[in-house]
Amino acid sequence: MILVTGATGTVGTEVVRLLARRGERVRAMTRNPRGVSLPAEVVRGDFDDRESLDSAVAGVGAVFLLDAPGPWLERHDLAMLDAVRSHGVGKVVKLSAIGTGEETEPRVGGWHLPGERALRAGKAAWTILRPSSFATNTLHWASRIKAGQPISNLTGNGAQGVIDPRDVAEVAVVALTTPDHAGRTYTLTGPELLSTPDQVEILRNVLGRSIEITDVPLEVARKQMIAAGRDPDFADGAMRGQRFIAEGGNARLTDDVARVLGRTARTYATWADDHRAAFD
Repeated sequence: MILVTGATGTVGTEVVRLLARRGERVRAMTRNPRGVSLPAEVVRGDFDDRESLDSAVAGVGAVFLLDAPGPWLERHDLAMLDAVRSHGVGKVVKLSAIGTGEETEPRVGGWHLPGERALRAGKAAWTILRPSSFATNTLHWASRIKAGQPISNLTGNGAQGVIDPRDVAEVAVVALTTPDHAGRTYTLTGPELLSTPDQVEILRNVLGRSIEITDVPLEVARKQMIAAGRDPDFADGAMRGQRFIAEGGNARLTDDVARVLGRTARTYATWADDHRAAFD
């Protein structure tokens, strides 16, 4: 049995689907299982409710550890890893973030670092996945594109190795189901460095329509996030990450997807073409 946390999110849903297709027994954890339809045993699990974690982990042999980024990650990761230890789970694959532990300035990756350290110190076989920016992050542009409004650019010409989450899910499934990736940390990127203007240009070509861009100062974006109800600590961390990207700090590519899957990572253009209906 393989437990997938964050099972209703972008990567988690795909991991569940791929595992089920392979014939694996899958348990999908979500805070609110009512109405969730997945090819798995769906269970309630809340990282802040230890009893629910014990129930979710009982009887499983491996865990895919995924949680939404934020300052709560340390607490959530450590709670799940304590449950893993208590129940003798043999393998954990953790979804982390690119650059975790590599920069002195706290940013999104810093939220994952305590969990990574605890995982390495435990007895379970472990694999850590550190993906770059997801192609699906640009789905939040869809409503503006449909309305003919400009795309907000917080990162200037800063480029990233934008990755298709489907590739992240495929790597996770391989790590969960084969023994060859224990003790490995993979930095997962797409095959090319892309800035926000680059991605917008690709969408223009795929959709065959005009899309404008407007630069937004980070302080303005921070205020907008907080006004929309986001936690100020989350907003601060997010803005540090945006500044890091704008300054070229995330302009890196690896071949780790190809090393694990035996094929080149999907391009952003491929992702955009497959998801054109979301923007039309």
